[in-house]
Amino acid sequence: MKKPLFIILSTIVTVMILKLLKVGSLLGALALPFTKNTIENRPVNTEFAAKKTLYDFKMKSLDGKDVNLADYKGKKVIILNTASKCGYTPQYADWEAFYQANKAKVVVLGFPANEFGGQEPGSNSEIASFCQKNYGVSFPMFEKVVVKGEGKCDLYKWLTTKELNGWNDKEPSWNFCKYLINEKGELTNFFASGVKPNSKEFQDALNK
Repeated sequence: MKKPLFIILSTIVTVMILKLLKVGSLLGALALPFTKNTIENRPVNTEFAAKKTLYDFKMKSLDGKDVNLADYKGKKVIILNTASKCGYTPQYADWEAFYQANKAKVVVLGFPANEFGGQEPGSNSEIASFCQKNYGVSFPMFEKVVVKGEGKCDLYKWLTTKELNGWNDKEPSWNFCKYLINEKGELTNFFASGVKPNSKEFQDALNK
């Protein structure tokens, strides 16, 4: 006996709702197709014409202290735009574990931002407390900044303007996008939200 159409439709809707809840929010789910696998790599055999490097910037930490990013010379750097209420927020644990295992040669820098779904509404002190309490974050975290659109901070202007960094104009598409910087302070790769430390594409770029 065939099931009535409304039962079939209600079943489909229920499955879709469960999937949406699993990723943390409706907005997060809608963003998934645009964030999961996007990767941009610095072109090979192309003259690198960056006007600045990472080492030209100073940023403020979550506790208000000035940090000269030139302090990270000689290390690879991963820059994350983070949020506390996102489906990707558990990546804090992934990147903390990565940092602990690799901090002799690689540093992770977190920059809270509220541009995507309003998922980082807290103050700097609230963000610091959340990160430490829930994920034991010890990698450097910075004050909340704007990473996309109007009011973008100078660091993210550099990361997302090819006339400044030499090749890339890809802005963050959601929370927990990643920019990889080499030991010379040059931007080499962009990874969207779904890429984690153990992702093959990230590991390939990191080990070049």
